Amino acid sequence: MELEGWTNDRLVAERLARLPRDQWVFGSPCASVVMASFLHAAPDGTRFTSGQLGGWYAGLTLKTAIAEVAHHLRREALFRRRTEMRLQYRAYSARLLGAYTDLRGLRDTRPELYDPASYTASQAFGEAVRAAGGDGILYDSLRHRGGTNAVALRPRHVTAVVQAAHYDITAPVRGAVVARRLG
Repeated sequence: MELEGWTNDRLVAERLARLPRDQWVFGSPCASVVMASFLHAAPDGTRFTSGQLGGWYAGLTLKTAIAEVAHHLRREALFRRRTEMRLQYRAYSARLLGAYTDLRGLRDTRPELYDPASYTASQAFGEAVRAAGGDGILYDSLRHRGGTNAVALRPRHVTAVVQAAHYDITAPVRGAVVARRLG
């Protein structure tokens, strides 16, 4: 049923209706990848987006992106009661346009937005930024010290998307993450 939900025309149209038509991306390289990041949101949402509409999340460096992916793989391994998770990923580069709300350096003054166990406050904040017409958010990575992440809240502001290298990432519940470039 879940697979059918990802491909059923009626359900896809329902998700598409959540996104203003002037924000739809089509006719450009990787447009479907950009649209998928907004329309196929995690049911419980992510740090700054609800389960209704997603966003384009990115690490500003490859090392930060891998650390973020590895964190979620570890969580999945724990949930499934496995010792590790291993998956292959495509990296993408993109240019993010617009004015972004900058939360970098605010972990001590806005701890609710950086809560590692709950996204309640950060989702409300992110959706308020989106509702006010904001383009996205810059924030410190919780997974890579010194790293920066971004979430674009407008698909039209994710431009010049290019598929980059593929990576095999192994994230053990305990121990070092291994990210191996393929090809």
